[in-house]
Amino acid sequence: MIPQASDELLLCVDSDFDYLFHNSTEQSRELLSCDRMFHTYAYATENYLCYAPSLHNVCVRATKNDTRIFDFERFMADYSRIIYPLFLWYAYSAQQESEHIFTLADFRASVRLNFLEIEHNGLRTLAWLRRNVARRDQALRERHAEMIEPKRAFAEKLFRRGVTPENTYLFMHGHTLMDNVVIVLLNTVCEKLRELSIAKITASSKKGVALKNEMSNYTNSLRSIRDVLLDNENYTKSPLYKRLERDIERYIARTIWNMKRNGEIRDTSMIGIIHKLRTGQQ
Repeated sequence: MIPQASDELLLCVDSDFDYLFHNSTEQSRELLSCDRMFHTYAYATENYLCYAPSLHNVCVRATKNDTRIFDFERFMADYSRIIYPLFLWYAYSAQQESEHIFTLADFRASVRLNFLEIEHNGLRTLAWLRRNVARRDQALRERHAEMIEPKRAFAEKLFRRGVTPENTYLFMHGHTLMDNVVIVLLNTVCEKLRELSIAKITASSKKGVALKNEMSNYTNSLRSIRDVLLDNENYTKSPLYKRLERDIERYIARTIWNMKRNGEIRDTSMIGIIHKLRTGQQ
């Protein structure tokens, strides 16, 4: 597909690990060398949808309650730090085409959340996860000691590509993040917010039909958490999204310059050209 890319066929793809592998694999070289292909930098679009600073707003839209009872940004940074060692095992084995060493199924089973205890911002949940990750990391170290040093060099390479222990979740497998981590968080937090809203309605001075109508209006206003998450567009301040945005802007500027040079457009002002493109004028 990549060789067919042209000004008439722009390609937009999930990066998966190809951005991180940085020319270490054939697919990575193809992705990074194609100037008419735009990629997410994050593993996939699901990672953007799960951008931590946007998750509180997902809860607000799903529950109509804007009370802040959970710090998603702090939790996801803590979560990322904990899973970082296993992320390195999974990504490194994938780059070496030795996925059998630590498969996606193994990774998913090791980093998924089975529950969230909201108190203390998920402290008990994170402690449980930390124990599970430590056991799996130790087992991998004992079984594949020869990979420890190369994996350390691989971590330095990923750091240069923007991966840190605190933002690992943006580069992990997207569906694992969404289905096995973020949905678990949102379900628990939204359930608590709904309980708070219902308790507030119940404690109001309204009685009888008025109370019943108030409760009915509230329950009818609720939305599916997954639907709200899939509609989430509040990731545009993400540094990775900003990089993608700059890539697109550079392509547009380069295309306009080439069109001017070839006499396809007569405007001398770049601003004027962009205005005409936006308004559909020739």
